[in-house]
Amino acid sequence: MDKLEVLQKLAAEEDMNSRIFKAIADPPTTSLQRLKGLTTGGLPTFIDIGNSFGAPAIVEDNLIFQLANNGKRVLMMGDDTWLQLFPRHFNESYPYPSFNVKDLDTVDNGVIKHLFPSLLKDDWDVLIAHFLGVDHAGHIFGVDSIPMIAKLEQYNTILEEVVQVLKNQCGPGDLHENTLLVVMGDHGQTLNGDHGGGTAEEVETALFAMSLGNPSTSVASALNTDYCHPDLNGKKMCIGTFQQLDFAVTMASLIAIPFPFGSIGRINPELYALAGSSFEVRNNCAETCGSHSNLDSWMLNYVNNLCLNSWQVKRYIDSYSTASVIGLPAKDLYYINTLYSEAQKSWPDIIKLAVSYENDIHIGINGNTTSALQRQVDAYSRFLGSVAKLARSEWTEFNLKLMGFGLCIMLTSLSVHLFTIRRVDILCKSYYTFPGSSFSSFRLLTVIVFVAIRAVSFLSNSYILAEGRVANFLLGTSGILNLWSSFDSGTVTAEDLLFLVLTIIIRFGIESGMSKDTVGSGSLSSNSPGNIGIEKGYSLWMGLQEFLPIPALYILAILMCIYISRSSCWKCLKHFCIIGNILSYMLMSVHWVLENNMIAAPEVLQYFGKTFAPRIIYSIGLLLFVLLALMVTVNKNVMFLVSKPTESLAIVTTCMLSAWSPTILILLGRQGPYVALVCVLGAWCIAKLKYAAQVDDGKGALTELISDPTPVLQWNLLAVCLFFYTGHWCTFDGIRFVAAFTGFEHFNIVQQGILLAIDTFGVSHIIPVMSLPFLVISKHQIFKKEPSKGFLWVNLTQAFLMYGLITAVTTTLTIICVTIQRRHLMVWGLFAPKFVFDFIGLLLVDVLICVGSLFYY
Repeated sequence: MDKLEVLQKLAAEEDMNSRIFKAIADPPTTSLQRLKGLTTGGLPTFIDIGNSFGAPAIVEDNLIFQLANNGKRVLMMGDDTWLQLFPRHFNESYPYPSFNVKDLDTVDNGVIKHLFPSLLKDDWDVLIAHFLGVDHAGHIFGVDSIPMIAKLEQYNTILEEVVQVLKNQCGPGDLHENTLLVVMGDHGQTLNGDHGGGTAEEVETALFAMSLGNPSTSVASALNTDYCHPDLNGKKMCIGTFQQLDFAVTMASLIAIPFPFGSIGRINPELYALAGSSFEVRNNCAETCGSHSNLDSWMLNYVNNLCLNSWQVKRYIDSYSTASVIGLPAKDLYYINTLYSEAQKSWPDIIKLAVSYENDIHIGINGNTTSALQRQVDAYSRFLGSVAKLARSEWTEFNLKLMGFGLCIMLTSLSVHLFTIRRVDILCKSYYTFPGSSFSSFRLLTVIVFVAIRAVSFLSNSYILAEGRVANFLLGTSGILNLWSSFDSGTVTAEDLLFLVLTIIIRFGIESGMSKDTVGSGSLSSNSPGNIGIEKGYSLWMGLQEFLPIPALYILAILMCIYISRSSCWKCLKHFCIIGNILSYMLMSVHWVLENNMIAAPEVLQYFGKTFAPRIIYSIGLLLFVLLALMVTVNKNVMFLVSKPTESLAIVTTCMLSAWSPTILILLGRQGPYVALVCVLGAWCIAKLKYAAQVDDGKGALTELISDPTPVLQWNLLAVCLFFYTGHWCTFDGIRFVAAFTGFEHFNIVQQGILLAIDTFGVSHIIPVMSLPFLVISKHQIFKKEPSKGFLWVNLTQAFLMYGLITAVTTTLTIICVTIQRRHLMVWGLFAPKFVFDFIGLLLVDVLICVGSLFYY
């Protein structure tokens, strides 16, 4: 974004001392995994994502351990994740809490407070300053936002001051004579400001290095020729490529400590050359051997370190292959062993050159020495590059027997599921006799085809990325089939047309993501239009975006209250539902108004609206849920005082949704009311489909299967669409961490984990499963007589089983997909996260069905 201008300026004006690299990380790109990868020199493990909110100490060999073990004084300030990973390795530390993504300044201000005084002291060898403002600004506001620009400009000023302090004390004998400054990101960000996946935006970041010493001109110029070019102003810019896998071993080599045992990286030659002035290279022929002596001396030093680097990697690969249950493929091991042997064959020649160099023997000093050393560098680089390539493709061990066993369990469960649905269908027919029709068979076949299409699409990474659009396409297609059926019967309804309109609205919502740019995140709240140069018309539109969700919220509240008030439920519960929902929606509107400073309010009121209002909403929902559970436990039939089973079921379902919906809406932010209205209208259209059930001549005999799976399929597809419509997606960078801090400022793994789960799965799992009874109730409303209680429960069981079966089928195909694609390039960036989301979703659906069964039966 051209905001860190000081780095570009230094790289252009002081090209012999500083350089910019494109640093490439290995996915997944969560902060914990990147810190672990940077310090151990190994590849991140996918399962470490589970430790992102409670990182255990690293027990394997790592750069920080080697620093402490070799007497280096390490000073750390900033992200407290460092202290979790390395609890006893720092001489001094100033950690700050890192999980409150709404807080852009606490960590950064703490780092600034301790950074500049520390630069003037001589009580450290390595100083780590981890800023978090840019990371948090991205999570909340996105990359293209005013807070992000403000943070980058702040960092630019800080870097200018840091460089100035270092330059003031970099003379001979001064404090920073041999200091190396490294400015880097541990990962990138998507345009939405998230990270965790394997896209180019997430794995690519920058690394800037500046040596305060005076590197040899001949060394630097020899390296510059390959990757330097003039910028738009005609100044030379040097931009290299740096694998983050190489960070640990490169830093260890520069600081002269042992390499981490598990590192498989290579000493980066550009960074090694940049900091070459920090080493005392014995060069007895500096004056007599010509201009290449410094280059030869540096290359000899680099080759020596690269030899140690290769030996360490070879030792680790051998140990891994011996200890591993499965190990690396024999063919690949033979290949890398061959490369190592070839590199070692010419090592005696390098020893001879080194001896002649030490003894000032003028044999082969110029061209022959340089070319021989370069050949040795290339040989070791081929070996190390092959090891890294092999590791990235074969590092994870897959136990195919256990994977096959797990897949067999899923297939068995599907068979049991189908058998159970068939038995319930037979039981349903025992209540009513219905002859069936060819059209019902066609609908059943259509459902099977739709489920199969969606499930098989998971075999393609492109279709996984477009899962929301695929689900929306299938949902729209089912709506077209409904319309065709209505035309065929001559009874086109408003619900048929409205359903198609809703699918179009959802499609546009999925395309935009309904994410940070449309949720009304308040990225402009801290700046007035005049200060940031926004046009008046645009500020009016932003004001409407902030205000319109509130009327939509009250429309939703009115609909809920009207529906509840019409029921004949127990007065206490009915009044509590109405009062609780009205109070929750009022507090929600207060929270949104005060959160973005729409009106000037006292600080106490601001704090209440931002902190206590959400907590009260959570409490109301929990209290309503507990009250409902108590009533159902005591005696549901007595408490609700109703005679009709459908009305009793409707009352319990409404109260259940009243308990969940306010919490889900406030976590979704300003998009919540719109999403809720789309959900309500979609449910209404699906529930009112004419072909759901038909009555033969008013006699009460069914001519169509009342448990038609089409509405259940549409409800499932609508739930999937709403998941993507709300800005979520099946990757770890699709988790909306900001929602976990709605009403809270400090991180607690339990409370933030619960809120994050509710936000992620609220509209896609909790609401759809808990509202399934409405599909059953709507089917019976066309009957002229109330169905028996037993028949209603059997029909509800069918709906639950069909919804669970659809979810289980798609999850099973995801498992098959991950098994087939386990060596795919995007397995950790795409396929594995998709499997995790589907697996958790399936478990959640099963749990919710069990909970719903306790309340609804």
